[in-house]
Formats: sequence, structure tokens, C-alpha cells
Amino acid sequence: MLRLINLDNDTIIAEQVRVADKFWSRMKGLMFTEGLPSGCGLHLRPCRGIHTFFMRCSIDVLHLDSHHQVVGIEKNLQPGQIGKFFPKTAEIVELSTGIIQKTATKAGHRLSFQMQTKI
Repeated sequence: MLRLINLDNDTIIAEQVRVADKFWSRMKGLMFTEGLPSGCGLHLRPCRGIHTFFMRCSIDVLHLDSHHQVVGIEKNLQPGQIGKFFPKTAEIVELSTGIIQKTATKAGHRLSFQMQTKI
């Protein structure tokens, strides 16, 4: 598991981020899941766009470039929708609805994925 941190405002965006970096894990994403608990996220890489077909909850979406800078934001993307296209997107993070506003994350912010150490 990874922790996602906003380096520009020193805020933890998500404590538990699962990585989907294989074909099947990216394809499945959050389809057929009941929801995404607060503090959790899904990091899709590589990924240039998403949809929310077969999802049961709305999500917040961060579009990142290859340097983990936010190049696009979607708040409260409802089930059954196609996400927006942002030309520089290389990776995407799906989060529970409200997290982007709560953490004051904005386009241009730099993010960091950090390994969690177990005690």
C-alpha cells in the first residue's frame, strides 16, 4: 500500500492507495465494488482516461502527468459516466467523493506516493 501526499500543501490525500498497474487490475478498477472508503484510493498506471460504468459509487479523480503533477481534476464523477480527457494525463488516482475539496488539492499541485512502513 502507498500513501498519497500533496507536496504543495503538505496534506495527506489518502492513507491507503492500491496500485493497479497490470492489464486486468486496471481493467477491473473499481467496477462492481460497493464503494471506496474515505482515506483509500486506486492508482491506475499507465492510464489516460477512465469510465465509471458498472460502478456503484461516485468518485473524485486526479489526473497526473508522468511527474505526479495534477493536470486535471474531476469531482463527484457519477456511476455510468466517461471521465474527461486531459492531454497530459499519464496516471489517474480514483478517490472517495469529497477528498479533493477536503484536501484543497488543485491543478498544478505536485503529489508523492510513499511506501508505508509497517511497525
